[in-house]
Amino acid sequence: MAQTVIERILKLKKGKNAIILSHNYQRGEVQDIADFVGDSLELSQKAAKTDADVIVFCGVHFMAETASILNPDKTVLLPDASAGCPMANMINSIQLRQKKQELPGYTVVTYINSTAAVKAESDYCCTSANGVKVVNTIKSDKILFVPDQYLGDFISKKTGKKMELWPGYCPTHVKITPEDIKKQQKEHPRAKVVVHPECRPEVIALADEALSTSGMIRYAARPDVDELIIGTEIELLHRLYKENPGKKFYPASNQAVCPNMKKITLEKILESLEMMMPVIKVPEEIRIRAKLSVDRMLEIV
Repeated sequence: MAQTVIERILKLKKGKNAIILSHNYQRGEVQDIADFVGDSLELSQKAAKTDADVIVFCGVHFMAETASILNPDKTVLLPDASAGCPMANMINSIQLRQKKQELPGYTVVTYINSTAAVKAESDYCCTSANGVKVVNTIKSDKILFVPDQYLGDFISKKTGKKMELWPGYCPTHVKITPEDIKKQQKEHPRAKVVVHPECRPEVIALADEALSTSGMIRYAARPDVDELIIGTEIELLHRLYKENPGKKFYPASNQAVCPNMKKITLEKILESLEMMMPVIKVPEEIRIRAKLSVDRMLEIV
């Protein structure tokens, strides 16, 4: 059954000149069928460099929006329109405009994990991988960081800049506790610990490194690394095992599962290509303004 679905997907993909992009947190079978697997910005940039007419984005809503921002002439499909991001939904453009009025003269740095409308109200975008570099580039010390307070705290400590932080967070990463890390360290004393900077500060304090998913993938590939405790969404382990045979990886917590990332299935990818929907299209007025904040980031990194 699964093989038939895969064959139909591949046939449709070829016929419609489509490309399938999968985030690192997608189901293993979705990662396996994708043309590219990576983080959200990485995938959108890959799409921008292809001659595909259709982008099937296996991720969550804000990621498909980012692909639309960078690829306005392509059709962007999100196989399950209800696959959202709770953290991205913790701030909207009206709330951000109000906060900007309360903090005149502040530079707004927005995590890529945000809606297009929020990006449009921002000065700079950043990712978990380049946030420190982006903030270090800004001359002003008056910085408002949205929406992730924990990534913001991490960047603040790394840059020495005291930022105003919006009280958002990732519900998946906050499930990882210091007790989880200590338990894994006790069970696997030879293993290094890498966690995502969306984790709580007390979890980051116990890790050898706080890294983006791309950073974790590079770290795992190092010849001096044999065992790793991974503090992020557990599906990253699928890719780590695939790319690093013979190495051992342990999830910091089996509770670190993003239910929205799991909404996309092979069957939904097939249906999306057959029906050419749901289409994610950012309105042009918002897209142009949102792209400015993304472009400012890309100029730095």
